[in-house]
Amino acid sequence: MVRRRFLLALSMAVLLGCSPATGLHHERIYVFGTLVDVSLWGVTEKQGRQAVADLDRAFQSQHFEWHAWKPGALTDLNAAIARGEPGRATPHLVRLIEISKRLSAQSDDLFNPALGHLIRLWGFHNDELPAGAPPARGEIEAWLARRPRMADVSVEGEWVRSSNPAVMLDFGAIAKGYAVDLAIERLRALGIRNALVNAGGGMTAMGRHDDRPWRVGVRHPQGKGILAALELHDGESVHTSGNYERYGEHEGIRYGHIIDPRTGYPGREIVSATVIHDDGSVADAAATALVLAGLADWQRIASQMGVKRAMLVDEGGTVHMPPEMAERVHFTGESPPVEMSPQL
Repeated sequence: MVRRRFLLALSMAVLLGCSPATGLHHERIYVFGTLVDVSLWGVTEKQGRQAVADLDRAFQSQHFEWHAWKPGALTDLNAAIARGEPGRATPHLVRLIEISKRLSAQSDDLFNPALGHLIRLWGFHNDELPAGAPPARGEIEAWLARRPRMADVSVEGEWVRSSNPAVMLDFGAIAKGYAVDLAIERLRALGIRNALVNAGGGMTAMGRHDDRPWRVGVRHPQGKGILAALELHDGESVHTSGNYERYGEHEGIRYGHIIDPRTGYPGREIVSATVIHDDGSVADAAATALVLAGLADWQRIASQMGVKRAMLVDEGGTVHMPPEMAERVHFTGESPPVEMSPQL
């Protein structure tokens, strides 16, 4: 599954176009190890600065609270789980756990935030890309034998328990979607009606950009610039997951950060998955699950997770998507091979 760091170049770039300087306020915040782009339309400069400062404070707090390996609320909770003891969780962590339990079950555990130990084995609990050989097969088999899942985690009030001490929570595959949706809620409460918040390739839109919907670009997973442009409607989120940005390399073999909890090894067949949904948490988690589901199962997993719009790129460069997604996608250069799937 995933330990997906928040990388600005992961999957998408905002296509802002030309806008009057008095209408568009754009700032960047450095948090989650990346740059978060905040674009606000129809605000004064003062309103824009104050709103972004408010988001910055919230993001910095979330970064400390949800970090998977640096000291904070989540690492304290994981330490309690490892000791076989109940741990106190913050309200946001409780909510992340509850959402993750539901989405994990819907994805047949392909989205599995309980696999922090496996992500650490592969060297991705680090600010730098991993170097050296991959984990020994015996280490992976030992993890597989314990197979921690979100079903092993229970919540009662603010207390979290696990029946499996091998559980180590890592919300890298959902926290971005959850955080960006919270940012949009915060902006709405401040009276802002048109915004796009992009946290390292996962974004949520509110309202419009002047007289048109917000437009974003989906990065080509094989490093060929922008694969396609698409429009986001009010309240929609789009997230892309892929193994082409964060990876380790050893003896000429590249090992991506999206680790399959069924095998303990990185997924390979699908190089990127893009999901549009009206819930950022769902879009974020589903993008990871669909990468791992592969060509045989991605439509079934998408349906179970309530996803109607998804676009996958396989290792040969073929794009797979249903009609609902195709109506949103506009390829920006030479069109790749496309295989249409049935309606989800």
